[in-house]
Amino acid sequence: MKSLSDQLRPNIGMHPSIEGLLTAYDRLSTIPLPLATLCLRRTTTQGEPVMKKLNQPSDDITRRRFLQLGAIGTAGIVAAACAAGGGEPAAEDMPATAADAETETPAEVPASPGGYREAPMLAEMVAAGDLPPIDERLPANPLVLEGMEGIGNYGGTMRRGFKGVSDRWGPTKLARQGLTWYTPELTLRPNIAESWESNDDATVWTFHLRQGMKWSDGNAFDTDNFAWWQENVMLNKDVTPAIGRHWVTGAERTPMTMEFPDKHTVVFTFAHPNPMFLDRVAPLTRDLFAPHHYLAQFHMETTDDKEALEAAVEESGLDTWVALFSDRNWWYLNPDLPSLYSWTASNPLSEELFVMGRNPYFWQVDPEGNQMPYIDSIRHRLFDTNDVFDLRIINGEVDYQQRHVTAANFTLYKESEDSGGYRVQLGAGDQHVCLTPNQTVQKPRLREFFQTRDVRIAMSLAVDRDTLNELAFEGLYTPRQYSPLEQSPQYYPTQAYAHIEYDPDRANLLLDEAGYAEKDGDGFRVYPDGSGDTISFVVEGTAQPGSPDEDAVQIIIGYLADVGIKATYKGMERSLYTEHWAANEIDAAFWGSGRSLLPLVDPAFFLGTGLDRPWGEAWGRWRLDPNHAVAEEPPQGHWIRTMWNLWDEILVEPDEARRNELFTQILDVWAEELPQIGFLGQIPNPLIVLNGLRGLDPEYVYPLSNPTSHGGLVQVHTFYWDDPASQS
Repeated sequence: MKSLSDQLRPNIGMHPSIEGLLTAYDRLSTIPLPLATLCLRRTTTQGEPVMKKLNQPSDDITRRRFLQLGAIGTAGIVAAACAAGGGEPAAEDMPATAADAETETPAEVPASPGGYREAPMLAEMVAAGDLPPIDERLPANPLVLEGMEGIGNYGGTMRRGFKGVSDRWGPTKLARQGLTWYTPELTLRPNIAESWESNDDATVWTFHLRQGMKWSDGNAFDTDNFAWWQENVMLNKDVTPAIGRHWVTGAERTPMTMEFPDKHTVVFTFAHPNPMFLDRVAPLTRDLFAPHHYLAQFHMETTDDKEALEAAVEESGLDTWVALFSDRNWWYLNPDLPSLYSWTASNPLSEELFVMGRNPYFWQVDPEGNQMPYIDSIRHRLFDTNDVFDLRIINGEVDYQQRHVTAANFTLYKESEDSGGYRVQLGAGDQHVCLTPNQTVQKPRLREFFQTRDVRIAMSLAVDRDTLNELAFEGLYTPRQYSPLEQSPQYYPTQAYAHIEYDPDRANLLLDEAGYAEKDGDGFRVYPDGSGDTISFVVEGTAQPGSPDEDAVQIIIGYLADVGIKATYKGMERSLYTEHWAANEIDAAFWGSGRSLLPLVDPAFFLGTGLDRPWGEAWGRWRLDPNHAVAEEPPQGHWIRTMWNLWDEILVEPDEARRNELFTQILDVWAEELPQIGFLGQIPNPLIVLNGLRGLDPEYVYPLSNPTSHGGLVQVHTFYWDDPASQS
């Protein structure tokens, strides 16, 4: 009888990547799979597990590896059978960019009178009269930035993947720019702002902009953009019902004021000390300033034609001009929106292929005067499942990516380095594997259950983290609570390792003593109100079937069942998950918390204000906006208020050492109360870097965190191809 691969080969030709997978499938299909366990484990003669080294992938075939290769093989077979090569959308369906015309390495462009050089595609536009000369496009003092691997070459395209509009932060973090930015060593440097200074108590911050700097459409960028944003966005109650936390200080949430001594100086004044303001303005997306020359037409108080705006609202299908204004102010939805980013949108992110083209007015150069970015365009190709994306990776069809590249698949990626023509580089991720019971869930009895401290501690003690780590993540993670990383200035072992021992006996005792000793006929605990109703809750998350994360949550649910707690998992697309937590219609969540590298910069998950990790959704809403429909004031004397009070002290404390001491007290509350149940962390995050792509030092251990823009910390506009002509 013919094997499956022999039956399929005539239908797909000799597509090399699928041929290799089919051969592997033939070999794997002869290996019996144990059905009683989630994953085969290597053992010594004494039965102890052998930990796998990152740089030495095992040759053992586990169920996970079989499923990975099987799923990837199936995805590849389908792609190859449906369309030869399974490639990108047809060229005529792709957004056109100037880079598409380049097929050969162009001649070097001579320096301008000002000593600057530009990409050949831009030089051609200048010669044709379609673009001003580079000396007129750059500011008087452009930012000079040298990449990790030196001066680059112009040209080529970078290929990446994304999962739809809800995955907008992948492209955004790659291109966005703030007033300040972080160096690879995590120190702040000038960026949009040329320089700054503050007074002694950090209540007044003065920023100096780059004279002659321009938006991507060639219009001037200056303090007029800040003044318009202040008046028509920040202080407009329709657009901004509640001013963002970065722009207010004190318990009364006093808004900052802004003054503009001239076109290139902006002064921010706060009612209270704000010593960490520099960190706040680094990862901006669309705050502090706006391209009012474009956006004014969508704002009812600034438009010259209100009837036209009302007609545009009706045509858009949106309810109000505010909704249309917001929609037109997202760079990834509106290619017409002027930007300061290194690349700008060529088409909406809602399409199958999202293209970012170079910004001809980008205000950064390398030490030799070459305007960046070096690479002409970045193409994000849609995928629905991670199996499809993993196939592209091992096929050499992804040039640079950290997002959606998981440590649990490290062995898979590593095995295909040579054939795929890429390298796997490890970063230090700050995500954690966590279960997040919503202590403000709308169900009163479940709310009381989750708000019981000993219940949360029992759920932590009920899970064998070592086994969870081995079965779901090949032993690559570290057992710990959600807490600052070991690399963080705020690392605190007392909190990181609180309640992480596996002790089901103590877990059962804590649950019994908390009043939940009675059980139903299936061994699950019931509410102590005499109803006989079983305690049961749904854990929601974005982990999909067959993924390591989905395996992990199912393992955790199994351990909870062992101590009489009934839970089920419901995976969903991120937009639906967002809809549920935003309405506080979620029992519990499974989506790992991060932002633990520099928690003083972004403490949201520690304070309960990171609402998509909803351990206290209604309380967090109240902290951010007491008038929100979901908001609920926490009880007086509650421990969350203790953390908020400590944080309010941190916000005005000019001494860094004292700020760290105060944050340690917040971590003491976490160790005592366990707001969220962490299981694993210190995750080695792989990055995929195609051979020939330069700009990231292969020895650099990339610190991956939200405040530092994850894969955008090392600015991608400094990346380049050794041979750009081969990457167009």
